This record gives sequence, C-alpha cells and structure tokens, in this order.
Amino acid sequence: MKSIAELEKIRREALEKINIRKDKKGTRIVVGMATCGITAGARPVLIALLEEANIRNLNDITITQTGCIGACRLEPIVEVYKDGEEKVTYVEMTGDKARKIILDHIVNGKIVKEYTIGNIES
Repeated sequence: MKSIAELEKIRREALEKINIRKDKKGTRIVVGMATCGITAGARPVLIALLEEANIRNLNDITITQTGCIGACRLEPIVEVYKDGEEKVTYVEMTGDKARKIILDHIVNGKIVKEYTIGNIES
C-alpha cells in the first residue's frame, strides 16, 4: 500500500461487497443469527433457504444473516423484503417452513400467514 487513496479504494470495494441495504434491487431474505437465533435453530433455516433458492435457480434474491432482531422468544426469525411491499416477518421457523417460504412467498407471491409474527401474536 503506497497511499491513502489506495487504502480508500480498498475500503470502498470492501463496503460494496458487504453492504446489502444500499441500492439493492430484488428480494432480500434476512435470518436472525444472534446467539438466541442460533440456539433456536437458525443455522438449519439459513441452510434450507440457501439450498432451496439454489435448487430453484433464484438469482435475483439475496439471503443473508443479521444479529438479534429483537424477539428472542420467537426465534428463529426470517424477514422477507420484496421491492414495493411491506416487510414480512416469519417466526418459529424450521428448515421445512423455510422451504415453504421460498416456494409459496418468493416464487408464487403468496405470504404464508400461519408462519408470520402477526399470526403468532394475535
């Protein structure tokens, strides 16, 4: 590294690779992977989402993880952000439920209401 400009270029490139919220189009699926989520089974949920998206060749979605979403008793939690729609929060997820979310919500556009936080909390 020879200059501050070179360091700044490296920083910009790294931020572009990790910044999923900035100017991204398409669907974003976020899995809560804090200690509470991992303990409740978030890893198999994340793996199921990735596998199902891969099987269905869904290249226009981003599947990522985040820290605590704030409702630990409802973990594992998955949030779906689709362009032009309200965020949907799915709770008490399993691998099988995650696969159903990919098929029903992501592919066919039908929210799986029985898995949503609104259904659990009412």
